[in-house]
Order: sequence, then structure tokens, then C-alpha cells
Amino acid sequence: MRLHLITVGEPRLAYARAGWDEYERRLRRYHKLTVTRVTGKTPAQESEAASRAAGRAPLVLLDPRGRQYTSAGLSAYLDAQAVGGTGELAFAIGGPEGHTDELRASAHALWSLSQLTLPHDLAMVVMAEALYRAATISAGEPYHRG
Repeated sequence: MRLHLITVGEPRLAYARAGWDEYERRLRRYHKLTVTRVTGKTPAQESEAASRAAGRAPLVLLDPRGRQYTSAGLSAYLDAQAVGGTGELAFAIGGPEGHTDELRASAHALWSLSQLTLPHDLAMVVMAEALYRAATISAGEPYHRG
């Protein structure tokens, strides 16, 4: 399956940049991966840019209102999407103010990483690692010890 990761900006902190680069590289072993960085001066502009970037792919928004997954649950969700014929999923992390209500309403799904508030840079790394972990679970590899 193709995965399209859409973020508002890039990780700015060194630890986050290193973590993002590492998990992006690892994730490419399992999925065709596209990364798009969008910008905007307002949440509406950021949401519009994320929507445009996703194109026709089902859009999964990272949002505190979303469903929380276990690692195995995320793996099962991705597998079900692939088996159901979804060729590409787009995952979007919004800016500091999050996504607009309009984008949330039109999204395929909402995914919450945690009930904690995470800094934007850290959320990007957590998303990439979670997708990588899910891919290794699907592949039957020993990375996940759950």
C-alpha cells in the first residue's frame, strides 16, 4: 500500500529530525512512501493545503478527537484497508491549531496518538514510528514485542 505523510512544516528540533529521518527510511522498506510538507498562515490554509496534497487518497487526520489504536490494532486497520482495495492512505498532522472542522468532517478517519498533548515535532516522530511498527507486525517481524 502507498502511504502519504502530510505535515505542516518539518521537524525543527535535532532529535525530531533524526527520529523522523530514521523511521521514514525504515518505513520505506514496507510501503511506497510520499512525504509532503505544507504551509499556511491560518488553520484554514493549512487544512486546505493538506486536503489538496492528499488528492483522492482517503485522508486520516491526526487529531485528539480521533480513535486511539494499539500497535496491533493499527496494523490490523492498515491491513484491512489494503485488503479492502485502498491503494493509498494519506495521514495528515496539522499545525499548532490543528485541523479545521470542515476537514475533520470530510476525513476518512481521525487518529489520536495519545490523550497527552504532544509537541508537533514529537507527534511527527511518534506517527512515523507507529506506522513502521504496524508494518513490522503485518510482516511478522520481531520489532514489536507486544
